[in-house]
Amino acid sequence: MPPLWYRLLIVLLVPLYRLRLWMRSRHEPDYLSELSERFGPFAPSHIALSHSALSHSAPTDSQRPVWVHAVSVGETNAAQPVIQWLLDQGYPVLVTNTTRTGKARVRQLFGKYPPSQLESLFLPVDREAVLRPFIEQFQPRLVLLMETELWPTLLALLNQQGIPAMLLNARLSEKSAAGYARFPSLTRPMLAALNRIAAQDEETARRLIALGARPDTVIVTGSLKFDLQPPPDLPEQVIQLRQQWALSGRRVLVAGSTHEPEENQLLNIFKALHQRFPDVVLVLVPRHPERFGSVAALITEKGWPLARRSRGDAIRPDTPLYLADSMGELWLWYALSQMAFVGGSLAPTGGHNPLEPARLGVPVVMGPNTQNFASIVAALEASGGLVQVTEVSGVYAQWAAWLQDESQRVSAGKAGQHFMQANQGALQRQLALVEHGLNLVDGSP
Repeated sequence: MPPLWYRLLIVLLVPLYRLRLWMRSRHEPDYLSELSERFGPFAPSHIALSHSALSHSAPTDSQRPVWVHAVSVGETNAAQPVIQWLLDQGYPVLVTNTTRTGKARVRQLFGKYPPSQLESLFLPVDREAVLRPFIEQFQPRLVLLMETELWPTLLALLNQQGIPAMLLNARLSEKSAAGYARFPSLTRPMLAALNRIAAQDEETARRLIALGARPDTVIVTGSLKFDLQPPPDLPEQVIQLRQQWALSGRRVLVAGSTHEPEENQLLNIFKALHQRFPDVVLVLVPRHPERFGSVAALITEKGWPLARRSRGDAIRPDTPLYLADSMGELWLWYALSQMAFVGGSLAPTGGHNPLEPARLGVPVVMGPNTQNFASIVAALEASGGLVQVTEVSGVYAQWAAWLQDESQRVSAGKAGQHFMQANQGALQRQLALVEHGLNLVDGSP
C-alpha cells in the first residue's frame, strides 16, 4: 500500500471534499448522487444485476467488465475508440471520470447503450475503505487508465487482487516528471504496478522508466489523439447550420477551450479585427461550463450584442460574436470555422489539444503556454499547420494574415491535415495491447 503519509493526507482531505460536494448539493440536488459514487455506499452494479436475480451477487466471469478511467473531456475523447471497440467485441464496460464534464461527455458518446453494457460513474476517492468494496463489487477483468491518471491506492489494490492495469496514451511532461520525482516512495511502486504502458512518445517513455516503470512494460505507440475521428453526422450538421445561419458569405473564427483571461484578451483584439474585416464572426467556446455566465457578462460589458447557443440564438448577418455555451459541440464549431485559436495557451494552463481543428483542415494559432502538448504543438508547427505566438497581438496578426491571404490559410489547413494522416496508427497499436491483455485474462493464447 502507499506510504503512511499519503494515506493520512487522503484521510484529512476526504472530509473537506465531501463537505464541499454536500454544500453544492443543497443548491444542485444532482450532487447527491455524486456523493455516493465518490464515497459510497455504492448502489448495486447494473452490469451485475442484468445477469443475476440477486442484487448483491457478484458479476459472473463472462460479465466482469473492462474498467476504463478517463479524467475529463479530452481523455474521454481519446478513450472513445477504445471503449467502442470493447463494446463491439461484446465486453461490458465500466467508465469512470474525475470531472462532471468528463462524465457528461460519456453520456453524449455512449448514451444509447443500456447500463448493463456501459455503466458510467465517478471515480471513488483514493482511499482503501472506499475503493476496496467498489473493486469487489465490479471485479473488473482489466483496468485501462488514460494518459496520466495514476492513483497509488487504486493501483496497489488492483495489484493485490491480481487485476491487470494498463496505462494507455501515456504522456508525461518534463515538469510533471519533476513533480513525481519528488516522491519516489509513492511513484516507483505505483508505476511498477502497471502491467503495460503505451507511451505517446520516446520522451514520455524515458521519463516513466526513470521514475520507476519497468522497462519491459513500456512501449511507444504514438498518441491516440492522431486517430481522432469527428462525429459521423458532423458534415450534415455543418451543412444545415451554414444554410440556416446564412454563413456562406462570412468567415468564422473560433476560439476553443478558452480560460480566463483569454476571452477578455481576444475581445480586445477582435474589435480591431472586425473593423478591418466586417464579415468575420468570432465564436467563443469557454472550456468550463461554470464560466459561461461570466463570459456572457464580459461580452455585454464590452458592448457587443450577446448571442448564445444555450438560448438557441442563431448567427445572423449582423452578428459579430457568438458565445458557444454548450457542451460536446467543439467539433461543430471548428468545422464551421476557417481558422482557430486553441485556448489555455495564453493563460498559464498549458494549452489544449490542437489536433481537432487540424484534423478538419483548420489552421491553428496558439499562445506560448503549450507544455501539456509540447511535442504535438512543436511537430504541428513544423508541418506548417500551426503558428505559435508569444502574446495576444500575435493572434491578431496571424488571423489578419490568413484573412487577407486565402491561399496561405488553405495551405496551412492542408498541412495540418497531412500531418494528422502521417501520424495515425496509434489506435491499432494500443488496441493490440488491450486485446493481448484480455486474452491473457481470459486464458486465450
